[in-house]
Amino acid sequence: MRRTLFRTGNSIAVSLPRDALDKLGWSEGSEVSVELDEEQGRILIAPPPRVPGVDETFAKQLDAFIEEYRSALEALAR
Repeated sequence: MRRTLFRTGNSIAVSLPRDALDKLGWSEGSEVSVELDEEQGRILIAPPPRVPGVDETFAKQLDAFIEEYRSALEALAR
């Protein structure tokens, strides 16, 4: 499938076809891993790797906590 890159804000984006997203179970807000394969000259988009032994519910709660308190956590990190 051929897609066209377009500008959105300060970034360049590409839209993904609905049928492909549906088959993968992805929707707006889904987290993905984006990796550059320089040797092959391509960008790989995949689900983020799972960390063995980490409960998925806990990981989602942790993500929500970090998002809610991001500014405070960044201030503490300074």
